[in-house]
Amino acid sequence: MAEVKQLRDYQVDERMDIFVLLKEVDPRVTQQGKRYLAVSVADRSMEIRGMKWDATQEEADTLQAGMVIFMTAVRQVYQDKPQLKILSMRPTRVGEPQDPSDFMNAAPMKASEMEEEVSALIFQITNATWQRIVRHLLSKYHDEFYKYPAAKINHHAFAGGLGFHSLSIARLAQAIVKQYPGVNASLLYAGALLHDLGKVIELTGPIATQYTTAGNLIGHIVLIDEQIVLAANELHLDLYSEDMLVLRHTVLAHHGLTEYGSPVRPLIKEANILHQLDELDANMQSFDNALAETEPGEFSQRQWALDNRNVYKPDLK
Repeated sequence: MAEVKQLRDYQVDERMDIFVLLKEVDPRVTQQGKRYLAVSVADRSMEIRGMKWDATQEEADTLQAGMVIFMTAVRQVYQDKPQLKILSMRPTRVGEPQDPSDFMNAAPMKASEMEEEVSALIFQITNATWQRIVRHLLSKYHDEFYKYPAAKINHHAFAGGLGFHSLSIARLAQAIVKQYPGVNASLLYAGALLHDLGKVIELTGPIATQYTTAGNLIGHIVLIDEQIVLAANELHLDLYSEDMLVLRHTVLAHHGLTEYGSPVRPLIKEANILHQLDELDANMQSFDNALAETEPGEFSQRQWALDNRNVYKPDLK
């Protein structure tokens, strides 16, 4: 049986007839008054944007983000980026693929494996206040933590990416604690597990991920701080004790700079470490994403998540 080609397998100017996940669909009108659809589609190999010109009203009404569709298209290049000229697209029919999860990338660990490792890590948070907050919030958002992506389009933008990214940072934190004895391990582990948990409110979920109204207006950093405050109130903890203040600060400062969304810069050692580890883990995933679409001995397309760099893939034997 011939291997089924995926989006990444098609070359420029090659026609494809393919089942894909419709991640975004935006009905638009040209200056001449003609209707068209700007879309984003994906399978497990890549996500790519495309245009369906001369779209019908039926297409605009029936095609919705999150559904599996059958598409005929031609791969092109626009402004040095891959793009599709879509000739036709329709929802799948009975007997054809219909499960969005078949077209989604997922974390390289099962949710049960991540949960087991996270549970063991929580026991290493020996400060009772921080452990109670972490347990409370991971219980409250248990399913979302292990199912949601960590981003819409950048690092760890796959199902389970939130839990995997948080666990990856916690593992790095364990190495840091061994290297630098003066680091408060409990605070760093609590920050690692909580820092991006606001994304379960900021994002809509793993299928056709979008930003929620709260995500657009407030953002995940403030949203998780709000959840920490609510948890402290429910657990009858002193919100202005030093334990609570340094935990909130560590989470609030994890983007490092105010222009990147943090209301404060890291002012304690553990907050600064968490920021550096978050940056490291996000960058490594962004490099992996870029290199997966780059041939050995060539440069990638510009990577917005890496300061618009064209990263190079060495042709090493």
